[in-house]
Amino acid sequence: MIALVLALLGSLWLMAAMAGWLRTTPWKGNRKMKKVAEEFKQVIAATSKALDALSEKESADRGAAGKWSKKEILGHLIDSAANNHQRFVRAQLSAELKLPGYEQESWVKTQQYQNEPWSDLVQLWKSYNLHLLHMVSVLPEAVLRNHIFIDEHEPVTLEFLVQDYVRHLKHHLKQIFG
Repeated sequence: MIALVLALLGSLWLMAAMAGWLRTTPWKGNRKMKKVAEEFKQVIAATSKALDALSEKESADRGAAGKWSKKEILGHLIDSAANNHQRFVRAQLSAELKLPGYEQESWVKTQQYQNEPWSDLVQLWKSYNLHLLHMVSVLPEAVLRNHIFIDEHEPVTLEFLVQDYVRHLKHHLKQIFG
């Protein structure tokens, strides 16, 4: 009977020690990604309805010569999602990764976002970002410090890249809703 009680107490102590360990060291990076993922989720939710509310005419207006229209800005954000999707996946598969940059003007011009229906662009933007949100939500902590070299720039970590993606997204959404 005493042996059973001691075994039970030992098991409870081990479980308590493991629970304490799980709350500290291994999840620090993941907590940070959870915060970023929550912010990302809120941006998508808040923006989706507002994008849907814009008319085709509003979305095509350039405002000034040489400026991108809302369609082109959203197209740029779709390109950003596509480029960062590759980066987020590939950075998990290699501790060090070298990738080309993104020629934003050429990409936007080549794809002719100005001539694509606004509702199609909004739908693609939402779907792509919901998938990226899923990816960010399940990133293992072990890959967050993997290095990515983009063009000739200094390396950045995957963690930085994810945070920067959300920052970049918010910056351009402010341009749309300015």
